[in-house]
Amino acid sequence: MSGALPSDRRRVLAAGAAALGAAASTQLWLPATARAAGRTPLPDGVFSLGVASGDPLPDGIVLWTRLAPDPLNGGGMPKRTVPVEWQVAEDSRFRRIVRRGAARARPFFGHSVHVDVRGLRPDTRYWYRFRAGGQLSRTGRTRTAPPAHRAGGHLRVALASCQNWQHGYFTPYADMLRQDPDVVVFVGDYIYESGPSATGVRRHEGAGEPYGLTQYRNRYAQYRSDPDLAAMHAGAPFVVTFDDHEIDNDFAGEIPQDPDKQSHDAFTARLTAGYRAYYEHMPVRASALPDGPHIRMHRRLEFGRLARLNVLDTRQYRSDQATGQEGARDPSRTMLGTAQKRWLVDGLRHSPARWNLIASQIMMAETDLQVGEGKLWYYDAWDGYQAERNALLQEFRRVSNPVVLTGDRHLTMVSDLREDFADPSSAVVGAEFVGTSVSSNGDQDQAAFRAQWDPRRADNPHWKLLDAHRGYHLFDIRPDGVDARVRVVDTVVKPRATPRTLARLRVEAGRPGVHVV
Repeated sequence: MSGALPSDRRRVLAAGAAALGAAASTQLWLPATARAAGRTPLPDGVFSLGVASGDPLPDGIVLWTRLAPDPLNGGGMPKRTVPVEWQVAEDSRFRRIVRRGAARARPFFGHSVHVDVRGLRPDTRYWYRFRAGGQLSRTGRTRTAPPAHRAGGHLRVALASCQNWQHGYFTPYADMLRQDPDVVVFVGDYIYESGPSATGVRRHEGAGEPYGLTQYRNRYAQYRSDPDLAAMHAGAPFVVTFDDHEIDNDFAGEIPQDPDKQSHDAFTARLTAGYRAYYEHMPVRASALPDGPHIRMHRRLEFGRLARLNVLDTRQYRSDQATGQEGARDPSRTMLGTAQKRWLVDGLRHSPARWNLIASQIMMAETDLQVGEGKLWYYDAWDGYQAERNALLQEFRRVSNPVVLTGDRHLTMVSDLREDFADPSSAVVGAEFVGTSVSSNGDQDQAAFRAQWDPRRADNPHWKLLDAHRGYHLFDIRPDGVDARVRVVDTVVKPRATPRTLARLRVEAGRPGVHVV
């Protein structure tokens, strides 16, 4: 399907993109006529979904909010464009305002606001806020990236993924906020599309799975209401990408999990709704404006010459999953698609950075599920796309310090990346950290987990750490190495939890692989 839009929708999208760009540069408030229109009373609680920032540049940041006084019922805003003022300051009391302007919250985009602020100083902390209809948002805090030429310094990155509302509260974010990361990398499953469950710790809104735009908006709004997630979004910039549950479990390109139940036209309509709601709720630039059932999410962010972050999209361009080992080895099967693969390889080959980080939603290291002789793989992961993975791992031999940051598994799985997993003696070419889930799988039975997974360790000698607690990973990146901490909580079935460091690991510069400290 081409994904072409009717001309009127294209005009609205183009106008939205232009408004986003214009909002970043303006230093004036809206004209008097627009301000007068904005005085029409709005419902109370327009900033119920909080604020967020994302995709830091040395001179810029994206600021986000969405006006939604009735968030679980479509938003509750009048069907008109609303002016939203914004401010960026060097202090939390806004005595030193450095940028200010106005954006337009449009009904077409669910009254979401994405302000691409430029002209900021590199490696600097800022505070920001919004105002609409006389109502003031909470204050957010963010940080710009280091200057492009800086080779040294320190970068703190938090890795998160997989937050299922029904499986628990998002308690790991309370600890993450206290750790004060420079940036949070979220690698997928921000929402789950499953219907309400009577046995869940919390219950999904609605009567079933989301398929239309309003349903997806309601689901995102529910997730945004978690207080720990809202506080973390207000505390640091996020770099986000999606996996499958933002749309439909295990989908591949325009192929749903159950094509016998969802026709191609029905599923592309679902993609169109899901991608639009995703854009409306994420702090991303106008480059991510969806075009029908397509959205551009792979992108590259620089943190001086210390680290380059390549953010992948492992859903939109992939071939359908294999159903057997022969299919998994098929050289025509792709996870990334031709254009994205070329973009990634070029970015790795020509990177000036000391550390080359790859945000991949799906585990890259092998997971052999068969105890003893033979192999058994998850075909939705990189194991189902082995020719492309092996070619990428070959490239890693010529890349400065590649480290892959992954989600999906609901487990901590830290591994060496080998050039050829069919040969356990092949060279180690990189490291992978599969972060555990924020809440998905809930408070897991640790004894049952060990009984299931420990027998497989002998068949996966590249695994360095395996665990099933809920939490996130924290990385302190310096020129000489990456120090990683696996931060976990004792529970997600209660609104408060006790955090701890489960393990410490290190990747030494110039020495591929992971070492348990």
